[in-house]
Amino acid sequence: MNTLNRITLNPLIMGGKPCIRGMRITVGTVVGLVATGYSFDEILKTYPYLEKDDILEALSYASWRAEEMELNLSAA
Repeated sequence: MNTLNRITLNPLIMGGKPCIRGMRITVGTVVGLVATGYSFDEILKTYPYLEKDDILEALSYASWRAEEMELNLSAA
């Protein structure tokens, strides 16, 4: 996995949710927009402080998180 330089986690910003470059826009917001059919251009127009690489990294982060494995420790 490549290093994600644009995704930040800070408990003082958006309750610690993964955000884009310390701003108050979450990875979930960006991924949700893409999932509902917004184009990159539409997202960048709506959020002019974002960059295309922010969207790409949000998608990469979401993909990485979706591949995590959860273990049930109580069954051990």
